[in-house]
This record gives sequence, structure tokens and C-alpha cells, in this order.
Amino acid sequence: MIEVIYALCLRQLKHYWRSKARLIGTLGQPMLFLIAFGFGFGPMYSKVSGGANYIDFLAPGIVTMGILFTAVFSGLEVIWDRQFGFLKETLVAPISRTEIMIGKTFGGATIAIIQGLIILILTSILGFRVPNITSLVIGLIFMFLIAIFFTGIGLTIASQMKDMQGFQMILNFLIMPIFFLSGALFPLENLPPAIYFISRIDPLTYGVDGLRGAITGISTFGVSSDLALIGSLSVIICLIGAVLFSRMEA
Repeated sequence: MIEVIYALCLRQLKHYWRSKARLIGTLGQPMLFLIAFGFGFGPMYSKVSGGANYIDFLAPGIVTMGILFTAVFSGLEVIWDRQFGFLKETLVAPISRTEIMIGKTFGGATIAIIQGLIILILTSILGFRVPNITSLVIGLIFMFLIAIFFTGIGLTIASQMKDMQGFQMILNFLIMPIFFLSGALFPLENLPPAIYFISRIDPLTYGVDGLRGAITGISTFGVSSDLALIGSLSVIICLIGAVLFSRMEA
């Protein structure tokens, strides 16, 4: 089992490393958001928050953004593999489909974490700093769980689709509201009740809040509560993905 998971994970990492355009391109949007929002809304945020630094608030949200988009679009590899015949060879191999799901999930999540770490390092250019090693370790746990959850979502959706364009349309329809309503760019306090309710049922809200609480100390719901929620959701989506993979046809 470990060998299968390792092989599938390594395959995705090699694809990622060999595609330099993908590596650089997926950093463009998060860095654009960081610079544009950081400098554009920084003075306004500082004024209404009593002098707080907006970059400290924004940086964890942008790191999460990088993880989110990279993780969820890892499902494209399943559709690519289906179109080029590799998925059929994998499914008929004498291995469990649960192992395939786990291997692809860990592969996609690992790539997403690498993207998140690169963005976290780049935020230091704008002055963001993680206070200590303990905060960084807790932050990495949240990054890992966010990556697992959204890689699982991407793979779960991809397992039921054969059309790449349709997959991208569905993800764009889902992911942008999930990101913008998660509190990554603005505080959740004092929102209209309807928007606040939607934010509370947005799974990324707890990932953003937990990561922000871990590495900046700014948390709305509490780091331990966020950890329990995002951890539980990650397990649930992986179980759902495993069931759907077991029923999948190449």
C-alpha cells in the first residue's frame, strides 16, 4: 500500500517539477492579490482597525488562496489520465482504488503545500513575519489539512466527470465564492447576517481563520475549534472520495 501511494504521489510531483510554467503561473494570481489588496486597502484597514497592519491580516489568506487553487485543480490530472488511457491502466491494476485515491490526494496536497510555502516566503518581501517556530508548525498543520480537504474535493468531482471544460467551469463556480466569503481578504465581524451565515458554512473559513490564528494570533473562532472542524471535514471528504473512486469507470 505504501509503495502504491508513494509511486502515485511521486508521479504528480515529477509532473509539477517538470512544468516550470505551471509552477510560476500558479504564483501569479496570489501575489497579484497580495500586492494589490495589501497596498490598496492597507491604509483603509489601518485606519478602521486602530493602526493594525493589513499585510499581517492578508498574508495568511493569500497563502490559503495559493493552496486552495493548486489543490482543487489537481483533479484535472484524473481527467487527463482518463483521456489518455493511463487511468484505465491504473484502475485495472491489482491495487485498491482507495490506495489510488490516497496516493493522488497526497500528491496533490503536497504540491499545494509547496505552493503555499513559496507564497509564505514571498510575503516576507512585504514585511510579513511568522513570530516563532511553534506558530510555523501549527500553521503547517493547517496548510496540510486545507490542502487535503480541497484536493479531496477536486478529485471527488473529477472522478464523476469526463469533460475537462465542464470540470473547470464547475470549479470556477464553486471556488471563487468559497475563497471570497472565507474571510481571507476581510474580517468577518459586522458583516450582513446573510453573508455571515454563508461564511460560517464555508469550510475554507475555518482553514483561513485557523492559519491566521496560528501564525499571527488573529482568530475569530479559536485555533482549536478551527483545527477540529477542518480536520473532520478532511477525513469526511476523503471517505466520500474513496467511495466514489471505488465506483468509478475509466
